[in-house]
Amino acid sequence: MNEARIDKWMWAARIFKTRTIAAEACKKGRVSMNGTQVKASRTVKPGDVIQVRKPPVTYSFKVLQPIEKRVGAKLVPEIMENVTTSDQYELLEMSRISGFVNRAKGTGRPTKKDRRSLEEFTMPEFMDDFDFDFDFDEDEEKQAE
Repeated sequence: MNEARIDKWMWAARIFKTRTIAAEACKKGRVSMNGTQVKASRTVKPGDVIQVRKPPVTYSFKVLQPIEKRVGAKLVPEIMENVTTSDQYELLEMSRISGFVNRAKGTGRPTKKDRRSLEEFTMPEFMDDFDFDFDFDEDEEKQAE
């Protein structure tokens, strides 16, 4: 066998947990080969380079063996070679460092802890030092009289 379906290959090479998820990624346009988006039925041959977009990173894999039967994690280096560029990994690290400040769309509302640290970050330090509430403008008017 010198060819394999791309969805089966990505599942067999352990890029995706299930073949359904691999096929879904193809359908959503997250998988491309040599710069063009591919369908799940597309066949791969040794030497093909596949780009898989898992935001914020685009991973690149070189096909060494086209297989359709899932293998153990130790055998994966014989099946594919990870050729992802280092700048993509820097993107991943940057998104990890930025944390909650640059929240990804769809992650839901901030938790109570997130809100408190956000408020602590944005609130000026002197704001909560005052333990009284009166109008400063009234005092200025009284002094002017």
